[in-house]
Amino acid sequence: MATAAIDGTALTPVGACPAEVREILHAAASGAEMTFEQALLLATADGSSLEALLAVADQLRRETVGDAITYVVNRNINFTNVCFVGCSFCGFGRGPGAADAYSLPFEEVVRRAREAWERGATEVCIQGGLPRDLEGFFYRDLLRAIKQATPAMHVHAFSPMEIDYGVMKTGMPLRDYLQMMKDEGLGSIPGTAAEILDDRVRKELSPNKLPAARWVEIITTAHDLGIPTTSTMMYGHVEEPADWVRHILLLRAIQKRTGGFTEFVPLGFIHENTRLYHHGGARPGAKREEHLRVHALARVLLHRAIKNLQVSWVKLGFETSLACLQAGANDFSGTLMEESISKAAGATFGEYVSPEEFRARIRSIGRVPAERTTTYKIRRTFDQPENDLRPSAAQLPMLQLENRVTYTEGAY
Repeated sequence: MATAAIDGTALTPVGACPAEVREILHAAASGAEMTFEQALLLATADGSSLEALLAVADQLRRETVGDAITYVVNRNINFTNVCFVGCSFCGFGRGPGAADAYSLPFEEVVRRAREAWERGATEVCIQGGLPRDLEGFFYRDLLRAIKQATPAMHVHAFSPMEIDYGVMKTGMPLRDYLQMMKDEGLGSIPGTAAEILDDRVRKELSPNKLPAARWVEIITTAHDLGIPTTSTMMYGHVEEPADWVRHILLLRAIQKRTGGFTEFVPLGFIHENTRLYHHGGARPGAKREEHLRVHALARVLLHRAIKNLQVSWVKLGFETSLACLQAGANDFSGTLMEESISKAAGATFGEYVSPEEFRARIRSIGRVPAERTTTYKIRRTFDQPENDLRPSAAQLPMLQLENRVTYTEGAY
């Protein structure tokens, strides 16, 4: 991919694009906030305009976070697939009587967390379905059990939908509930359950999902209490580019007020096993060009707001992930070890990637690998390729590449 030259000379991608797009990109690179109309023009860019957007996004990435590509060693634990919400885009949830319904006992969740720690993970991501018979303080008690077994493990857990359910089940005020969870060791919250933060779109996807305003309230309250969160957007279904713009600009506005987002993660819709697609309500996910456009758009719109942009390798596969990492993104996500949500939706790329494989993929595009914590503190930068030859101890068995499975909402 061509290196950006924001000076706009004729031989660069920026210089070759239409003047209107060039002016917008110059302003964005200088830190100016775009109007909705300007952002929408970038969201629908193609041809020379798209090439210019990708190039500028890559240069903004370089200026903001440098050439390192980070990753985290983590494990996903989806503790139940029993769920009453019935999201049309989800292939994961089951009724309590389904033959393949499951709920892991605390002991098994704790065992997996301890095993992950022993294998080098610094984070466990805990999410699951919403069973009707969930005990009021289930989330608190699960968190407490994990932290008692692995006190130093960062617990990245419970989407805003789960937080809302915990509040409803306990009857506690939201702020008090979140403070309790923080006191019990909750390190951060996945910014999932966002999909598209527009109630018109949300009603098409899942009428039972929490409204956009409630998602914002939960996220901002967490930030006010010092609990960081990620942020996400699901694209490639019933939404339009204008919805991307509104969603990303809303996240930017939240970040300007709270500073609590650690990263933004675009999540491509996995369509194969979902009602939304099979009933004719959605397109079959995004194509490569759309993945690139969304990631580059996010980098440009979130410039000087959310500095870390993550690819979901489990949704994109390695080839497209690496392309997005040359179009504004800077983080390769996590090793995962296992996860079930996107797998159930029909994704096809993987359950586990070793740190060594991450580093090899990162080096293949001339970038420097770095292992990070959940909150983007660098644990180790791998400047020398020979360090990659030493395998990590006690790794999980690698799956065959062709059998790997992609996920919908995992450790984000």
